[in-house]
Amino acid sequence: MYSFKEYMALAISIWLNGMDQICGYPSKTPCKNSITSSFDHSVIVQLSMALRTARLWERCLNARLVYFGADTSDRQFSDRREHGRAIPCLDAQERSHGACSLPSQRILLVARRATRRGNPPLRFDWLVVPKYYQYTYHIKTNLNMEELKDKSLHLTAEKLAEELQKMDIYNEFYEDLQMLAASQDVSIDDFKKTLVQAVNIGSMETNLRNAVFHWLRSHGNNKQIVVRDEITSRESLDYLRKAQITWERRIQKSLESMCEEIGINLSCLRSSADRDEMLQKWNELSTYNTSLERLRPVYAPKDFLEVLFSLHNPNYRMISDDMIWDFTYLPLKVKTLPELRHHYRDLATADLLLGLTCCQCLTTLSCGSTSQGEQERIALGEKVLQHQHAPVCQEFLKLGAPRSLRGRLWAQILGSSAKTSEQHYSELKQRVLHFDMLIDKLITKDVQLTACNDDQYFVFEDVLHQIMLCFTRDTDVLSVFNNSTSHPILTSLKGKPPIEAIYPPNGIIPFHGFTMYAAPVCYLFNDPVPLYYTFRAFYLRYWFRLHVISSHPQSILGLCILFQRLLQRHETKIWSHFMSHNIHPIRVVFKWIMKGFSGHLLPEQLLNLWDMIIAYDSLEVLPLLAVAILSFRKDNLLQVNTLQNVDSVLVDLSSLNVMSLLQLALKGPIKM
Repeated sequence: MYSFKEYMALAISIWLNGMDQICGYPSKTPCKNSITSSFDHSVIVQLSMALRTARLWERCLNARLVYFGADTSDRQFSDRREHGRAIPCLDAQERSHGACSLPSQRILLVARRATRRGNPPLRFDWLVVPKYYQYTYHIKTNLNMEELKDKSLHLTAEKLAEELQKMDIYNEFYEDLQMLAASQDVSIDDFKKTLVQAVNIGSMETNLRNAVFHWLRSHGNNKQIVVRDEITSRESLDYLRKAQITWERRIQKSLESMCEEIGINLSCLRSSADRDEMLQKWNELSTYNTSLERLRPVYAPKDFLEVLFSLHNPNYRMISDDMIWDFTYLPLKVKTLPELRHHYRDLATADLLLGLTCCQCLTTLSCGSTSQGEQERIALGEKVLQHQHAPVCQEFLKLGAPRSLRGRLWAQILGSSAKTSEQHYSELKQRVLHFDMLIDKLITKDVQLTACNDDQYFVFEDVLHQIMLCFTRDTDVLSVFNNSTSHPILTSLKGKPPIEAIYPPNGIIPFHGFTMYAAPVCYLFNDPVPLYYTFRAFYLRYWFRLHVISSHPQSILGLCILFQRLLQRHETKIWSHFMSHNIHPIRVVFKWIMKGFSGHLLPEQLLNLWDMIIAYDSLEVLPLLAVAILSFRKDNLLQVNTLQNVDSVLVDLSSLNVMSLLQLALKGPIKM
């Protein structure tokens, strides 16, 4: 039994020639007037197909159907309930308001949607309307289609105008608009028309289109989900939300215990001498003296993996706790391999793809020249960048980016190229100089443990110190929590009186290897300002999902599930081999996925991989590449039987070509 609130009724009356009696589809409580002996199922099938073809039910939903009985004095049918639903009737006054009568023989189609959990598909029940009752219908519409269209456009324009004022480019855009309005191209006599023409001719139209493009991307990143009549933009699964809260408490407790052990505060003012020394060594922060011996990372990827393994779905009953081979007990939908091939179809079918062969890279590095195909791509890329249209740049990036244009393409697509960036960066620098935080030491420790120990990134040690310290002070990063399931840590800072504040100011607690999100971007820019804002935009769009517990398909949990399902279905030999030797497959590749392969691939190959992330606006290429690498090293993996030996087989990825592996994985079954 469902209550009346759980029903969404849609009534359609149809005249059927030559049929005096029609009964409905059998249900738990059949209609009293049903005549099952003369029932023909083919009639129902044909009728339902005709209704779907004509899309009559959709029109009626949009038109807000109201149904009522012609004879309200007879309550035999109108008061009778079918599955707890009463067919409503209108009074004589409403009936006389232009309603038309229909023939007495008809079918009533009721579409029911349960609202208990989620949004299940419509369920159709067939009811009988006796021929001795005459029913009428009335369609109420408030606005015609043209008025609805105009109103929709107006409301959308108002919403975009409000959102534009919240964006970083608003001040710059407003100043340009003022200058354009004061120019000779705009006439006072016909101000509106000439202003619109001037906007279309100049670069302001492109800037406005880019602003709408970035807003739509961020808006799509924050889709609202209706759960139990409550609107939430974060997490719909209670046990994942509780697990994230518990994980954040563990992180906060670890920070506070570290402060007590070392005997330092979470944050304090720098002394004038310390401030002067840091300012003097700003471009050589690797020489800045600070004690790091007793510091340790707050957590590492392996610690976060154990948290993911401990997740338990209360709706799933474990048969055995000996070993969990995958996350099948978590009801998260991920793409299949055919769906991935469709999403990355341009990558799979491209013949002229930059970075496709290692020979091209070696020739370019040794001879200092570029191939003819890359020269053509550079010329085309210059034309694309000249128009400064972000969607066009994103399409261009799908076939690879020339090295000389990659930084500008990324900045255009991510929206990190703003004139006011330098002033904001200077403010962040002043915050670093005035306040000393525990996070600063953790960042310095992480740079020393990761980038400084990598022969590909040690030369960027000083600039990494700069941008990572500025990142911890950037309160604009707090906007990521509008899309994330996590929450910034609130802690009490010592003072008179003590105050409760978000710590650190950007709300992000770095883990071991966090610096590697920024290290590859150092190859793209000589100036730390565009370097910082491109890294920040990349993090706000993608990387934040890799260290939070969420049911989002692009989250670290969704990517792990995608990896395991691809491996189990398309590389069964590797899966069976790992299973027989008690090796969990996700332990092999988790550090790759969580760090975006940074520090594991050569910089050139890694940047090619990140090109695909931006071009297709998806992190799903990470587990796809992980499966392709295991498939490529399958012969060696089948000869080892411990996790340590598996790691030894996969420790060196310098000989791999990312684009070739991705194309092989997408063109057909993963057989390499």
